[in-house]
Amino acid sequence: MAKATSVPWTREHFLIALNLYCKLPFGKLHKGNPLIKEVAEKMGRTPSSLSMKLCNFASLDPVLTARGIKGLKGATKQDRAMWTEFRGNVGTLAPESEELLHDLFTTDEAKEVDFLQRDRVRLEPSVRAIPTGPTEKLSTVKLRRGQQFFRQSVLNAYGVRCCITGISVPRLLIASHIRPWSDFPADRLNPSNGLCLSNLHDAAFDSGLITLDSDSRLVLSKRLKKHLPSPALEQNFVAYEGKPVRKPEQLSEPLPEFLEYHREKIFRD
Repeated sequence: MAKATSVPWTREHFLIALNLYCKLPFGKLHKGNPLIKEVAEKMGRTPSSLSMKLCNFASLDPVLTARGIKGLKGATKQDRAMWTEFRGNVGTLAPESEELLHDLFTTDEAKEVDFLQRDRVRLEPSVRAIPTGPTEKLSTVKLRRGQQFFRQSVLNAYGVRCCITGISVPRLLIASHIRPWSDFPADRLNPSNGLCLSNLHDAAFDSGLITLDSDSRLVLSKRLKKHLPSPALEQNFVAYEGKPVRKPEQLSEPLPEFLEYHREKIFRD
């Protein structure tokens, strides 16, 4: 397929671009980014064409707008319509977009498209574990694609670092749900319902031993503190108590009502 800006923007291309937008920080939306070059080539587009579309989406992002960051001013009516549809139907469209992105690079269903290294697209073995709880009657592949989208979006939004400790080893990081997977089906794949946490801090967050206050500062429960003094707890938890966690990039900023739910319903002081 010829690579040219005249290549039509199909619905499939829009969904791939929206998927990509959720995984790249604003500063990485330029045409020189190796990831954009690689995806654009697979789409049959120029890097400039894909980069411009991503920057159009940036102009529609309320999180960036609130921070005074502006994308391109050329967002079309179709850009706005697809942006609105994607944000309003992320539970359905995120797995679909992840499947489209996957199929650009491989037909191997045991592989997932990985963006965490940020220098090139990698293919990694599928993570087959799915959170327990009632789920829709969806295929295993669709569930994996949805989980892959959520994990990649959340981890990339936090710079592939635990938002509490700064740990930056991808295999030690979890895209942790703020409101539980089992209780909030509509928010399972919503990046704003996620935090990038280390395995240890994810376990503590899920069990209500830690939470975040209204200023996104780490709060430790009395149940956790009763195990003090402990060098391990002091190093991994006490050292960060009262400190604000790392802020995410676009679209993944936790909603205040999600964090409030965690404080009121899950935190066990």
